[in-house]
Amino acid sequence: MTTATPPRPPRATTISAATPTPPADATTADAAAAGPRRVFDWRLRFAALALIWGFSFLLIKVGTHGFAPFQVTFGRLFFGTAVLAVAMVVRRERLPRSLRTWGHLTVAAFLLNALPFSLFAYSELTIPSTLAGICNATSPLWGMALSLVALSEDRPTRRRVAGLGLGFLGVLTVLGAWQGFSGLDPAGTAMALLASLSYPIGWIYIRRTLAGSSSSHLSLTGAQLFLATLQLAVVTPLFTTVPASFPVGPLLAVVVLGALGTGLAILLQYGIVAEVGPTTGQMVTYFIPVIATAAGVTLLGEQLSWNTPVGALIVLVGAALTQSRSRTPRPSRTPRVSRRTAARQP
Repeated sequence: MTTATPPRPPRATTISAATPTPPADATTADAAAAGPRRVFDWRLRFAALALIWGFSFLLIKVGTHGFAPFQVTFGRLFFGTAVLAVAMVVRRERLPRSLRTWGHLTVAAFLLNALPFSLFAYSELTIPSTLAGICNATSPLWGMALSLVALSEDRPTRRRVAGLGLGFLGVLTVLGAWQGFSGLDPAGTAMALLASLSYPIGWIYIRRTLAGSSSSHLSLTGAQLFLATLQLAVVTPLFTTVPASFPVGPLLAVVVLGALGTGLAILLQYGIVAEVGPTTGQMVTYFIPVIATAAGVTLLGEQLSWNTPVGALIVLVGAALTQSRSRTPRPSRTPRVSRRTAARQP
């Protein structure tokens, strides 16, 4: 559910299904592969994506009322994979054939799907969905900090470093550091922050290992979600028992979380990035915590103190600064050359 811009591979990369985030290499070929002209304007699809991902944290909370966190995550991945499988059949996409690609996708599935989805589900056992949504917005901050260490070509600027510091100041504001973090569960908050940290680690791994893949975004992401589903299929029976009942509310929440919050959201994100580019696509990041907070307060009755929205705003401003790029300096002007002179130049 995060959309912080992933590192820029030269060709294909997978899309985080959380959270999602737009690949930063939308090329002309990708735009052509996105299909014919869309029925709905990209702005409507952008708004739908923000709503879907913003409500995902509420759906996780409702799902955990009836099922164990691992079961919520497994159901989410299962229904998300089913949606992408249908999309791949309709578009006649093929799964990757290289064993090397499948090996790297296994690691990516753990870092971008299985681990963060499970951590968010466990965290919401003890923290409100509003706090989980705000913690998710810290992914750009973690990504910027890690890229300075892991990606030699990603040079820091004063603005981006300032954004990093400002963002983490916002985190401390959300947590109420001056009160000794009173009223918050440390373990649940730590799990939500670790989930947000897992996303940029996965993106950096993809950049280093799958940058040259010839497979499409949809093919790679479909394979990635399938592998994450298999991982949860192995882990879930080891730590949970078969549910004694299947309450309607939590069951519907898990189905919607997977089919819409994971499967459809990835397709919407893919189309938006292919149509208007990653810069516009990544702006959805800044709406997710706002919608998550509004949903948690109005529909779940979660309490909201003044420092939560103020800190969230500081986090979003810091995240925006970390995503800014320095402008390319304009080339110096050269003296005008007459047509007659220019014609003689080699």
